[in-house]
Amino acid sequence: MTDEPEAPSHPFWESETLRHLVSGGVAGAVSRTVVSPLERMKILFQVQATGIPQYSGVVSTLGKIYRQEGLIGYFRGNGMNVLRIVPYSAVQFATYEWAKKWIQAQQCHGVERDLDTAERLLAGGLAGATSVSVTYPIDLVRTRLSMHQAGYVDPRIPHATAWEIAKGVWRYEHQWRGLYRGLIPTVLGIAPYVAINFSAYEKPQAVWVSPERTVLLRLGCGALAATVAQTVTYPLEFLRRRMQVTGMPGCEYKYDGAWHAIRTVVRDETWRGLYKGMLPNYLKVVPATAVSFLTYEFCKGLLGIHEYS
Repeated sequence: MTDEPEAPSHPFWESETLRHLVSGGVAGAVSRTVVSPLERMKILFQVQATGIPQYSGVVSTLGKIYRQEGLIGYFRGNGMNVLRIVPYSAVQFATYEWAKKWIQAQQCHGVERDLDTAERLLAGGLAGATSVSVTYPIDLVRTRLSMHQAGYVDPRIPHATAWEIAKGVWRYEHQWRGLYRGLIPTVLGIAPYVAINFSAYEKPQAVWVSPERTVLLRLGCGALAATVAQTVTYPLEFLRRRMQVTGMPGCEYKYDGAWHAIRTVVRDETWRGLYKGMLPNYLKVVPATAVSFLTYEFCKGLLGIHEYS
């Protein structure tokens, strides 16, 4: 018989895991809506033809979108983006928190402690791989929808809605294989990105933090994390978009796989082609990540989740 009290069991709807899921989902929705115009612009840069580009320059592209589509053009695909990002962000944050606790349990018998950098990277990588695998078909459909609205019309799907595109990919592009086209380079890019992102966000706070973590500190650490992570992993993000539009009628990109795509881009567009759209991506990801972390921490506080690293 032991003197240690048993931990009380709670139903899932009262669990800390659910609160992490809710906080992560809200953080994703808020951050992506704030930067939706830059997300639209980034995708257009990444998937446009290599001959005479339709879009060049941040200001001119934003102006062209407004002239052609009006204010709503900045938010085209954002509903689909939010639909994807809510479960993606929820799963990512909740998996990261679970992974941290699991690592602590293996090393310190459940005692909470500050994780080292390698442990944070491991937890972040697991969170990234899990979240992207769960939501990848939605991301692919969102990319195709943005392409349709930019004029790359698939004649097989004349009335392009998210649902019609999903059905078309299923019907014409080998069902699950089509919906998960580009998953491998995506996981290879997202897992290290999320790993670096979480580590670069939390580690400075663990080193410099005062007892009270200010809004400015959280925003600064979030912006730093996004800058470091994007710089390291952007070519794989670019490759993911190219792979997602492979197979669309009228699209010039035809790749047999991830390695073939890399060789083709470097051959036809030089190594700089792998960084096409990076500036608008910085403009989008840095504020989005900062807002996401800030919103997540705010929601955790509202839901009564205690703070530790």
